Amino acid sequence: MAQTTELTAVVRERGGKGAARALRRQGLIPAVIYGDKKEPELITLNYREVLKEVETGRFLSHIYNVKVGGKAVRVIPRDVQFEPVRDFIVHIDFLRLAKGATIAVAVPVNFVNEEESPGLKRGGVLNIVRHEVELECPNDAIPEELVADLTGLDIGDSIHISAIPLPEGVTPTITDRDFTVATVAAPAVLTEAEEAGEEVEEAEAEEAEAEEDGGEAAEEE
Repeated sequence: MAQTTELTAVVRERGGKGAARALRRQGLIPAVIYGDKKEPELITLNYREVLKEVETGRFLSHIYNVKVGGKAVRVIPRDVQFEPVRDFIVHIDFLRLAKGATIAVAVPVNFVNEEESPGLKRGGVLNIVRHEVELECPNDAIPEELVADLTGLDIGDSIHISAIPLPEGVTPTITDRDFTVATVAAPAVLTEAEEAGEEVEEAEAEEAEAEEDGGEAAEEE
């Protein structure tokens, strides 16, 4: 299950672009906490502290206790906005987690035991269809990751969501099909060889057919 990490925040009095720019010049990130039928709360966070969390790649599926104004608020990040040119964080939205509520979260997939896959050992390629899977989770049971076991998979085999263990009470948001998460595809060299082989077979078949037609014509004469 997702572990809880603490972030320290300070209440900010003013919103607006000018105030936000001033905060960013001080090494701070403007953010907002909303949800749970309460008023939105404007806060600021330390840029370096947050960047470290964002760079884990699991920021949006991780639970945080944001300490602000002498209290701790249990939240999950819902949106991280980046400056499009220089690619630095400019704003974060956090959702308050109400006790007992469920939430839709995109959880990363970790593929393990590649060395136990016959298809990959023969040069096959792991074609990842979904790097993340969106799950409906109790907010106290959000998994850090999903583990997809590649043991025994050969070229042409697929991993579907039904083959990946999910925690109790956690379900995919897609419920109408057993969707594919990854496949083991043939390597390009093998594919090209197969195509070349097919072309040779077709050419030989056409040549044999032509010879047969020629023989029949000679017999008729």
